[in-house]
Order: sequence, then structure tokens, then C-alpha cells
Amino acid sequence: MTAELFVLLIVVVTALVFDFTNGFHDTANAMATSIATGALRPRTAVLLSGGLNLIGAFLSVEVAATVADGIVRLDEVGGADLLTIVFAGLVGGILWNLLTWLFGLPSSSSHALFGGLIGATVAALGWSGVIWSAGHKGVLTKIIVPALLAPVVAALVASIGTWLIYRITRRSNQQVVNRGFRWGQVGSASLVSLAHGTNDAQKTMGIIFLALIAYGSAKPSDQLPLWVIVACAIAIAAGTSLGGWRIIRTLGKGLVDITPPQGLAAESTSAAIILTSAHFGLPLSTTQTVTGAILGTGIGRPGAEVRWSVLGRMVVAWVFTLPMAGVVGAICWAIAHGVGGLPGVLVVFAILIVLAGVIYLRSRRTPVHAANVNEQWTNLPGVEHAGATAADSTPTAPGPGVTAMPRPGTTAEAPGETDAPRPTGTESGPGAEETTSGPPHDDVDGRPGTGSSSGPATGTDRPGGPTVPTVRDESRPSRHTARNL
Repeated sequence: MTAELFVLLIVVVTALVFDFTNGFHDTANAMATSIATGALRPRTAVLLSGGLNLIGAFLSVEVAATVADGIVRLDEVGGADLLTIVFAGLVGGILWNLLTWLFGLPSSSSHALFGGLIGATVAALGWSGVIWSAGHKGVLTKIIVPALLAPVVAALVASIGTWLIYRITRRSNQQVVNRGFRWGQVGSASLVSLAHGTNDAQKTMGIIFLALIAYGSAKPSDQLPLWVIVACAIAIAAGTSLGGWRIIRTLGKGLVDITPPQGLAAESTSAAIILTSAHFGLPLSTTQTVTGAILGTGIGRPGAEVRWSVLGRMVVAWVFTLPMAGVVGAICWAIAHGVGGLPGVLVVFAILIVLAGVIYLRSRRTPVHAANVNEQWTNLPGVEHAGATAADSTPTAPGPGVTAMPRPGTTAEAPGETDAPRPTGTESGPGAEETTSGPPHDDVDGRPGTGSSSGPATGTDRPGGPTVPTVRDESRPSRHTARNL
């Protein structure tokens, strides 16, 4: 085995690792809203999404062609140099994916990949080595313009759709409406998963094909090999089935409190836009599209709460994804080129393994998993949020900027209400019955209720004593905001 063939194998393995991280990083795009509304159980949702990502990867190769010959000027580089550029770009994309996953930020895996590739290309060939704009090709046409338009269009369409849904169903029984929309969410979420496999798996296919061109075993005019399609489909499906719970939590609970009608509107909008972009060969960011759609449902639903601070952190991550992944890709290329040849590639590969291990160990300090992904945004097991949390605290009148909230692990009770068992969001299915008749109420901090209790919430019941309200200081950030997940 020659050194160049060994480098090719490392590049292919690294590309499949990126595809795997793309899968678990983007599971939230398809299933966050269905999990949040109880339409699907968390484990069922991610397994369903994984299977549909696998099928979707075989539906089109237009995006793969864009990645293979629409970014790097292949006439200026080839052989081992191009393999090193591709490898460095992949490492940049993987590390940015893992870092944003650690903080629960739904950034774009597509832009992380392109950023890493662009950064490595600029470091190796200079600015002229990148196709910035050339007709239907280039970074501006294929990446920048869709990145700016997709979330805006998704938010606009989803907001109009959500407003119409609530307008049409305003006099209907909310139990029946929510139950019907939960069933609808199963179909719409499945369509998003299929679209995600069609769009995102192709990006890795294009990268592997680019590596084959560099090695000399393929030409730009050749058809994409079947083994590349199969390998990428399996990798993204496996990653999706693992479940990126940290980002699922942010999209499902952090940005907007999702109801079934909102979930259906967001998923249908996202699927339509993603499938259209895949048809035209646009490597669209599914993350930005889905986030824009979820934001639109919050705007379109009367009285809904949008957490603009969470959206602000997401937008910052989006803005920095391309340049930061590019910086990492450029540094990785410099290290590999400086050491030289196969040893340089092995050094960068070892750095990737070490940093990935560090990020994983750091994530274990505040684990997010199927059992707690639907907890309230300010509440995860074992973590106190700002404000009084002790069971024996004395009643306190909420002051300015302080909102009464239930204690972790308890449910707000109405006066005289019994302690009857209630279904949780993670246990309910599309046909789950509500426990009250009539529309769900808003709970104490302004978020829409789930229909699991009646009457206004008053705080936390103390055994053998009166109701004690628990307060949360809105001015102090929770340890479980998207910044710290």
C-alpha cells in the first residue's frame, strides 16, 4: 500500500466520521418539534429519522456534484496536495460540529464543511484557489445566497401557515385539534428526515468523490460510485439514530414552546424548502431552514413566546460557522503541510481524536438524553436554576423581573386539585388524550400549557402546608441555557 493510498483511506474514513456527526448534529432538524409536542417518543423519533435519512440519501446526487466541482479550482491542484486540502477541511468541519453540539447550538453542518474546505484551500492555494462566483457555481451563488434567504423564507411561510391554522381552528375543540395535528406531525417530520438525507448525505458524497479525483481513480465527469452513496447513507443514518439530544432540546424547548399545530407548520415548511433546494443542487443549510420555520411558528401563533436571546446565540453561531471552520481547516492544513506527507496527516488525525475526546468528556458533566430532553428549558435533573429552590423556603412575593415557577420535578396545582397521575410529553403519542376539556391554559411564566391541569397554576405544594411559590430571577441566566449545554 502506497502512502498516497493510505492518505486516501484516512480521508474517506474522516469524511464518513463527518457524515456521522452531521447525522446526530442535525437530528433535531427533523424531530425536535415532534418530540417536544409528544407526537413521537424520543427514541422512536430518532430511529425513524435515521431510517428515512438512509432512504433519502439515494434519491438525488445533484448536491454532491456541486460540492465536488463547485468550490475548489480543480485545475490548480491535484494529487496529494488536494487530498491534504480535503482532509484538513473535513477536520475543521468535524471540530466545529462537535463544539456547537456541546453548547447545544443548532449551527449548520453544511457551512462547517464548506468553511473548513474553503479555509484549507485558501491556506494552500491563496484566495484564487476558491471559486467565489462563476455563473451557477461558486461560494456566493451556492452557499452565501441560500444561507441568507432560506431562514427568512422559512420563517415567513411558517408564520403565515401557523396564523392560518389557529384562525381556522379557533372555535374547535383543542383536544381534537392537538390530537389530529400530532398524527400529522408524524408524516411531516418523516418528510423532513427524508429531505435531510437527500440534501446532507450528498455533501459527504461530493467530498469523497473529490478525494477520488485527487487520487486519480475518478474524473469530474464520472458518475458517483455506488459504494460512496451506500457508505454515506449508512453513516448519516447511524449518526441520526444516535440522537443529538442537546440540540433537540434547544430547538424543541429553547426557542419557542411548540404546540402540535406549530410543529406541523414548521416541519411542512422545512421539508418543502429543503427538497426544492436538493432538486436544484443547492447545498442548503437544513439547520437554518428548520430554525427559521420554528421561529416563524412562534411569530404566527397569537400570544406565543419567542426567546430572542436564544435566537441571538444561534445567529452568532451561524455567522461564525464559515470563518471559524475555515480557520480550523487552514490551521490543520498548515500542520499537515508543515510536517509533510503521511506523517503530517497522521498528526492532524491524532489531534482530531484527542479534541473530540475532550469535547465528549466535557459534555458528560451536563448530560442531555432521551429521559430529560423534554424538561422545562430552565430545569434539568441535578441542576438548580436561579432563584429559590429549597422545599422549605418561605413564601415570597415576586418582585420586578421575577416570575413564579414550579419547583423541579413538580407540577403546578390548582387550588383543591387532587394528585392524579398525568401523562408527560415524552410518554404521549399522537393519539394521547388530554386530561382536561377545552383549550390548554397558560402556566405561570407565560408559556402555553399542555392541557394537563385546569385552572391557574399557583406554585408548589408543600406536604402538610400551604402552597409555596418558587421564584426565578429572570435577570440571572440559567445554567441550562443553550450557552452552557
